[in-house]
Amino acid sequence: METFDQVEILLVEDNPHDAEFMIRAMKEGGFANKLHWVKDGQEAWEFLTREQAYAKRDDILPRLIFLDLKMPRVGGTELLERIRKNELTKHIPVVVMTSSNEEIDVIRSYDLGVNSYVVKPMNFASLIEIARHAGYYWLAVNRLPGAG
Repeated sequence: METFDQVEILLVEDNPHDAEFMIRAMKEGGFANKLHWVKDGQEAWEFLTREQAYAKRDDILPRLIFLDLKMPRVGGTELLERIRKNELTKHIPVVVMTSSNEEIDVIRSYDLGVNSYVVKPMNFASLIEIARHAGYYWLAVNRLPGAG
């Protein structure tokens, strides 16, 4: 049986300030034991496909991805499209956590198969609550294919 300390979470966020808030929020929510932070979509793809610096990483895929949209090199929507087209990654829940409240970004994300779209709150207390609820739902309540 999988325990939360064995569950990998991938945080894809280019803003160090927002990443630190999210990491702290996940720790306070009890879901940060195996949280991996990468700074853009290219690094995230390399993490997921075990390429470049991640070639020797174990082959366990994350159970949840928190994804920012606006990033350098490979943006969030392009990464989401890659994730959904790949047989190994297509079922990983992806929660977009972004500052963009633009309807076009919401629609595009859902068209590409995002599981949830959350506009980042402006204060840490709200972020903690969102991270706690998101982590609990996607890791403890939601059932993924192949999870028995």
